[in-house]
Amino acid sequence: MKKYLRGVAVAGVLTLAVAACGSKPTTSDNAGGAKKDFKACMVSDSGGFDDKSFNQTSYKGMQDAVKALNINEAKVESKSDNDYPTNMTAMVSQKCNIIVGVGFKLNDSTYKAAAANAGIKFALVDPGDLATLPKAANVKPLAFNTAQSSYLAGYLAAGMSKSGKVGTFGGVQIPTVTIFMDGFAEGVKHYNEAKGKNVQVLGWDENTQKGLFAGGFEDKAKGQTTAQNLVTQGADILFPVAGPAGLGALQAAKASSGKVNAIWVDTDGCVSAAEYCSVLLSSVFKGMDVAVQDVITATVDNKFDPTAYVGTLQNNGTGLSPYHEFDSKIPADLKSEIDQLKKDIVDGKITIASKAQPKSAS
Repeated sequence: MKKYLRGVAVAGVLTLAVAACGSKPTTSDNAGGAKKDFKACMVSDSGGFDDKSFNQTSYKGMQDAVKALNINEAKVESKSDNDYPTNMTAMVSQKCNIIVGVGFKLNDSTYKAAAANAGIKFALVDPGDLATLPKAANVKPLAFNTAQSSYLAGYLAAGMSKSGKVGTFGGVQIPTVTIFMDGFAEGVKHYNEAKGKNVQVLGWDENTQKGLFAGGFEDKAKGQTTAQNLVTQGADILFPVAGPAGLGALQAAKASSGKVNAIWVDTDGCVSAAEYCSVLLSSVFKGMDVAVQDVITATVDNKFDPTAYVGTLQNNGTGLSPYHEFDSKIPADLKSEIDQLKKDIVDGKITIASKAQPKSAS
């Protein structure tokens, strides 16, 4: 990945009130620097910028770009799905040079704003099926094939389960959530076939596309209740794909006195939610921070390209995070098998079936 020299960012924060949006937009203007007249902006989804996951990692990418390039930033946090159109309009009014929408749910608002503002560049994190997106010269989709990395997570979970049952649940049933659950289930299936085992996946059936969902991404208590449902059924490894609600699953694992562990998603949970590192086997990361920083940098350099980016195991846009506290507890042969699976996926020897995978790549 490209590394950029970091300029000195001196921030003066001006808060502007905008009616009917999820939260007040904040603008940070850097004093001095050749790029002072460039502003990068971001609209979160309803999970918020402190979700220890999806939005937080995307925002880190914008912060990294701001620091490295000495540019300005503005952001607005959505509190509900109803906020997206208003919040996108608020960022347009901030005279942003590029606006990053975080999440599948911002697809419609992002493309409508792009159509009405040809002079502004847009990027969309995790837009879902690339084949169904409108064509726009000023929008760059940033997608991630997390079915690949979740496949590795499923194999890891199956290999570490003592009860023979692992569980997963989502926030809501959208492609950017179910892609994780699909890959996880396929990884468990591969483990069973390779080892002659019968580890069960609770919470998701890839064939029927039916499973367990918390009903949203915001409610940690609901996530804990949902996770506890899986634990009660015998799951001893949890794979929550639910943003802040998924933290409830980590809480359930932490309260189990070592009987239940988990695998986090979107970012390295031992970094973003360090208080739960003791129960995390690993995490399925998406390099959203790097992708966001790269598209902002390209725009600053007048090299914006609307071709979709797809993060894969091959380009390190997604993968498994370090094992951290479980590094000595995970058998060496299981680690080696996961390394080989990664190579086999990259080499095309293993084909992942998930229909939620991005259909095209850059």
